[in-house]
Amino acid sequence: MAEGAHPAFASRFSVEATRPTISEIEQLAGILPDGTEVYITAVPKLTADELITAAVGLRRVGLEPVAHLAARMLPDAQTLSDLVKRLVGEADVRRLLVIGGDAAQVGPFPDALSVIQKVRLREIGIKEIGIGAYPEGHPTIPSERIEAALDAKIAAAVAQGLAVNITSQFSFSPERILIWLKQLRACGIERPVKVGMVGPTSVPGLMRFARRCGVSMSVRGLVSGNAAALIGHVNPDRIIEALSAVEGIGKVAPHYFAFGGTLETARYACAAAQRTGQAAHAMAGPDET
Repeated sequence: MAEGAHPAFASRFSVEATRPTISEIEQLAGILPDGTEVYITAVPKLTADELITAAVGLRRVGLEPVAHLAARMLPDAQTLSDLVKRLVGEADVRRLLVIGGDAAQVGPFPDALSVIQKVRLREIGIKEIGIGAYPEGHPTIPSERIEAALDAKIAAAVAQGLAVNITSQFSFSPERILIWLKQLRACGIERPVKVGMVGPTSVPGLMRFARRCGVSMSVRGLVSGNAAALIGHVNPDRIIEALSAVEGIGKVAPHYFAFGGTLETARYACAAAQRTGQAAHAMAGPDET
């Protein structure tokens, strides 16, 4: 393996949960290592109380809650400020993922940048934010606008004293992900990257999400000629293997979308971490262990 590669790439992962119940959170605590970041997705009709309850539950069992903030779903700046204050005060939330969101705009925030610029997140108690990125491009936004927005969001967050990571949309193309990561680093962006990938998921279910998110092409490439995948489940093994073997891509880690279920995804993530960790140990020389 090349010097600077990441044989234990899969060991530093985060997972997403959609409307996790208290029972599900307690089960997650029995699966995930302490301190694992669990992202609470911003779905329509999720109330502030539901979000707070989930964040408090995750903190209580020793996991790290990370709340999504979807800009276009926020009705006004005061509501946003009050929500973040509750997240910090009641659940000790330190990290957010700030995204535009797919919903129609209902308030003054058209995109993630406007949230970062208009709300003093650091002063409220947030230490780090994630911002979205798209290895396969966005279905409606030109690539040059995405690149400019990424630079602007990083600059606005750093000006507040916030740490920044980049959390990508999911892809099933290791080649596309690697090209994107190398382009990112070539542009001088060295922020940590959480590479979006999907845990074990049925192909019909995955195709529904892929069409919605604009990444159908990489899914079609994944299942092309793979009859077994069409009747079973697919997983990101190929991506993990590819990113574990490459050098020069900086600090990267998996971020799992749980379309096949949060608990099943958590089990897969832990198994992948153990598998790559064992491989890294086996490849180390006797003087390195």
